[in-house]
Parts: sequence; C-alpha cells; structure tokens
Amino acid sequence: MNKHILIADDDPHIRDVISFALEKAGMQTTLAEDGRQALDTFRRQSADLIVLDINMPELDGLEVCREIRKFSDAPILFLSSRDDEIDRILGLEIGGDDYVTKPFSPRELVARINVILKRTQAAPKAAETPSNELRHGKISIQPEQHTASWNGRGISLTATEFAMLQMFARQPTRVFSRDSIMGNAYDGNVYVSDRTIDSHIRHIRQKFADVGCENVIETVHGVGYKLASC
Repeated sequence: MNKHILIADDDPHIRDVISFALEKAGMQTTLAEDGRQALDTFRRQSADLIVLDINMPELDGLEVCREIRKFSDAPILFLSSRDDEIDRILGLEIGGDDYVTKPFSPRELVARINVILKRTQAAPKAAETPSNELRHGKISIQPEQHTASWNGRGISLTATEFAMLQMFARQPTRVFSRDSIMGNAYDGNVYVSDRTIDSHIRHIRQKFADVGCENVIETVHGVGYKLASC
C-alpha cells in the first residue's frame, strides 16, 4: 500500500514541489496551506508521515506538532526557512523526527522521509509473543510491535527515538559516538547535526524519567553515549 504523506506549508510552490517528488516516489499526498488546516485534515484522515513547515499562519508548525502529539505518534519532519538552532532543538524536543532547512533538495527530502518510514514499517502482530524481544534491566523493547516499556510502563517514542533506543539495547555495553548513532539511526543515508542527536537523546531520557527511570542513557564524556542499567 502506498504511504500517505500530509504536506503542510503556506507556500504553494513548495507544496507542489514536495508533492510532485513524493508522488514520483510512489507515495500519496494531501496538502494543507496553514497550521489549522493541517491539524483539522490530520484529525479527519491520519497520515503515515507529516511534512510540517514551522512558520505558518493560523497555527505554526511547532504548535501543530504539540497538538498532534496529544493523540498520535505519526512521524513528523519539520521544514523551516531559518537555519535556527533554537527552532531545530525545540522542534525535535516536542516530538519531531527530523528537520530540513529551506532551500532543500527534493531528492534529499524524499530520502529522509523514506528513512523515517522504513523505521515504522513493522506492523504489530496481535496475540503473538515477540521472539526478538530485547531486554536490559527493566527495559523491554518489542521491535516488531514497535513498543517499549520500563518496569512494565509503556513509553511512547517517535520513530527516530525508537530506532536509537533499539540500537543501544542491541549492544548495551557499547559506547556509541554521535557519528555511529547517526549512521545506525539514519541508515547512513542522510546527515544530521550533533545537536540533533543530542536533542533526541534528551527527549528519550525525559520520557524514561517520566516513568521513573532517571538515567536510561549515560554520557561518556569525550566519546559518546551508552545504555545505562536503569
């Protein structure tokens, strides 16, 4: 089945460029011209991924993301005309999966979307016990179901956050550099900044802290990150 992508941007030219590139790649698209329309459209018909411009009328992209995260974990890729590190980190910390700055290459955008979608393709299998469950201390990860928990308490993770946590759990004693995290979580196809990696790590930590695990990922100064024995 073709993936359905919601594209929200107040610039009609950008909407058309993204829609053309995604449809050429075999995806279906729905367009929204402002934040309010994007939110209303997604509530009526969910999408496999949302391309969300930050600077839009009615509701900006960050506010739309906050509202969507109240009821959906659908992947979100932010767009912005400003290469602003504050926007970048804020966008990721409220639940975004990736960030692309305008002007951008449509080919790169499609590649980033494919990477995110690839991480969310595994469908849950009801009434089955996953044979490949990953456990580390009180952490439990079911890759096929795309679920994670700590001490029996479920944790809602974005596609990128889940990919990172799964990477750590598969090699719990390894210290991962930011470059190796980038290569594993993004399949080596795209480049993201160190700040983006750090932002995802902080977001994972906060979600685990919310259920009682105060230090799920340790910082190894000068080297990178590793899974803690939380």
